[in-house]
Amino acid sequence: MSEFRQPSLPEQGSFGTSNVQVRNRVLRNTYWLLALSLVPTVLGAMVGLSSGINQIMAASPGASAIIFLVGAFGLMFMVERNKNNSLGVALLLAFTFFMGLMLSRILGFVLGMSNGSQLIMLAFGGTAAVFGTMATIATTTKRDFSHLQKFLLIGVVLLIVASLANIFLQLPALMLTVSVMAVGIFSVLLLVDLQRVVNGGETNYISATLAVYLDVYNIFVNLLMLLGVFGGRE
Repeated sequence: MSEFRQPSLPEQGSFGTSNVQVRNRVLRNTYWLLALSLVPTVLGAMVGLSSGINQIMAASPGASAIIFLVGAFGLMFMVERNKNNSLGVALLLAFTFFMGLMLSRILGFVLGMSNGSQLIMLAFGGTAAVFGTMATIATTTKRDFSHLQKFLLIGVVLLIVASLANIFLQLPALMLTVSVMAVGIFSVLLLVDLQRVVNGGETNYISATLAVYLDVYNIFVNLLMLLGVFGGRE
């Protein structure tokens, strides 16, 4: 009859210890996978630059925007569908390679400047600084920022709409406004996404990595855009 006994109650504090271990594991795996995802991103950018894909995208911004949206949202959907198995990791890395290809357009533009390499390194350093700051706040503060997520997602949608509209309007002021707002919105969204992992709101490291990667990617791209406009030299 022993197999029908009620399971013994866990010792006091064991649930809390288990939850902390799960959160730490998810956070650690998220950081590792995020670091790994930078490799295909760099490879994708190199392929885009060496093959001339960046020039094709620059010549057809409308078609490039459609390819970007279809490819990015399609791959993100596939990643989320397979986030509970190893295929999800492979799809995430494929997604980051695709994002690297798309990144080659602005990289080609900036590298055409005399100080392009320095601007790219400065944008990378600025992105790393934002990430470090938000990661520190997410792991140390007791304030909950999750209530900002809905407003931030609305802001992201508005940014996408404004970016698509500016393909046809070609307004420099609108482009700069979108870039400045994007850096701010995605910096706060990065804080929200990291805190969600720290607090145990996100228990899947593939989904967590996808969210954090998108935040970091958009911060870098828009910082690079601003630096190219204000700090670029012919």
